[in-house]
Amino acid sequence: MCILTFVKPGITPDVDALRNGARANPHGHGYALITGETITVGHGMDATAVIAEFAAVRDQYPHGAALFHSRLATHGPRNLDNCHPFHLGRDQRTVLAHNGILPTTMHPRPGDPRSDTRIAAEDYLPTQPFGSLDSWAGRDRLERWLRGDKMVILTVDPAYKHRAYIFNEHHGCWDDGSWYSNYGYRPYLWADAAEEYCDNCGEPDDRLGPHCPGCGFCTECSRAFPKCFCPSLDGEERYADLLELEYT
Repeated sequence: MCILTFVKPGITPDVDALRNGARANPHGHGYALITGETITVGHGMDATAVIAEFAAVRDQYPHGAALFHSRLATHGPRNLDNCHPFHLGRDQRTVLAHNGILPTTMHPRPGDPRSDTRIAAEDYLPTQPFGSLDSWAGRDRLERWLRGDKMVILTVDPAYKHRAYIFNEHHGCWDDGSWYSNYGYRPYLWADAAEEYCDNCGEPDDRLGPHCPGCGFCTECSRAFPKCFCPSLDGEERYADLLELEYT
């Protein structure tokens, strides 16, 4: 389901947490940092190399906001071009990274090698379909469109009021000055390979089906109850799963 990390200005990123997240999401990695009046961006398929590069750049520029992303591919090839973050349109001053699966209108058509997030970043969001993201209305429209997904935008464009934005922040968690889109960064998730944990809430997971009994997160589509309607599940099975979650 990917993991997205936001690092506040002045905070040193927890490289162990980044490694944990990369282990669970191995299909490409990337970072962005505000470095004065510009944004420095890096991508790579090797987690160890990208994390080391990110940490080195952060040592040089500790005072700007930063993000790190590790990908678990859902749409588009597992290659460098589909690694987050992406520039917003052709604007080198603004980047975004995303955790989740965007609406079907963003899914690639046959022959399009881009991921859903890359399509949104290059084609859709530059048109400002939700209005100004500095307005409550614009922010609300974007967060509703994300449907529980999380997104971080970094910018040095003076047209924005702020240099960093977290959308659907409440669906993630803060830990020592960094925000994580899910609990995949926690070391205990890897401490005992014999015990399974939910990628979304981090609680022990003894599910019989695809839904976490604690939070309702679905491993099939990476969405939480009641927004899971996986076509891979039989209709009666899906309905029974959702009823059980709703009334327990």
